[in-house]
Amino acid sequence: MTLDPSKAGEQRRDLAAALRDLRRASGLSGERLAVRCGMSQSKVSRLENGRTLPTVVDVQQILNALGVDDELGRELLALARVANAEYEDVRSSVRRGLDVRQRELASLEAGAQHIRYFLPAMITGLLQTPDYMRTAMSPPIDPVDGDVNAAVALKLQRQAVLLNGSKRFDFLLTESAVRWRLCDPLVMAMQLDRLLSVSLLPNVSLAVLPLSAQVADAPFHTFTVYGTKLVTVELFTGRLALRDPKDVDHYRELFDFFAGAAAQEDDARTLLRAWSEDFRRDR
Repeated sequence: MTLDPSKAGEQRRDLAAALRDLRRASGLSGERLAVRCGMSQSKVSRLENGRTLPTVVDVQQILNALGVDDELGRELLALARVANAEYEDVRSSVRRGLDVRQRELASLEAGAQHIRYFLPAMITGLLQTPDYMRTAMSPPIDPVDGDVNAAVALKLQRQAVLLNGSKRFDFLLTESAVRWRLCDPLVMAMQLDRLLSVSLLPNVSLAVLPLSAQVADAPFHTFTVYGTKLVTVELFTGRLALRDPKDVDHYRELFDFFAGAAAQEDDARTLLRAWSEDFRRDR
C-alpha cells in the first residue's frame, strides 16, 4: 500500500469498502457490529458507505470487534491515518486560481467558532497589510502565476471576519515571524501597527513568543487549528489538512505549550511597539 496523502480521496473509498467487506465476511450484520463497537447502526452504515470518514479510533474499534489479524489490522490503520489527511501542492492551488484558495479559507473561517494560528515564520493573511500581502504572495523563488491583486482584495475581505464577535481568534507569533524583514522597514513598521490594532479587538488574543524565552521544543512549522475538527499545516510546497481527532488534539496541546511561554496582552503590545520603532529608525 502506498501512503500518498495526495490520494486521500481514493484511500477513503478503499477504507470504506474494506470495512464493509470485512464485516460481511465475518457474517455480522451492521446492527450486531454496532453493538460490539458501541456505535449506532447508522454510524456503521455511514462509515461503510463512505458518507462519514472513520477516525483511526473508529477503525481500531471495528477491527477489535471483528477479530481482524494483526497484519491486516496494521494495514487498515495506516490507511485510516492517510485517509484523514489531505495534501494540496502549491502548483495545484495556483492552477485552480488564487481566488479559489481565498474563498476556501473564508469558508473554513466562517465555519469555525474558535481558530488558533501558530505563526513561527510569517504573519498570516488575516493580520497582513496590503503591502505585506503583495510581497508575501510574490516570492522570488517559484513565483505565483496568478492574479495577485484579486487575491489581495479577497484577503482584505476575509479580514472582516475578525469583527464577528461570536468568534474567537488566538494568534501566537514568534519574534522571528514578527521581525522577519519581508518588506522595507516602513512597511514592516506599518505591519506591526496593524498587529497592535487587531490585538485590541475583544474577541482576539495576540501573543508573542520572544527569542529570550526558554522553550523546550522547536517551532517546526505554521499551523492553524479550526475548532476541534481540523488542523492545516503550511509547507513550502503545499498544505496538509489533518482531521483525525488525535492529530487535532496534539496540535491543540502544542499551541497551549508554546502559548505558555509567550508574552500576552499588554506585554505583547509593549514588544510590538518597540519593534515597530526599531523598523522606523531603520528607514
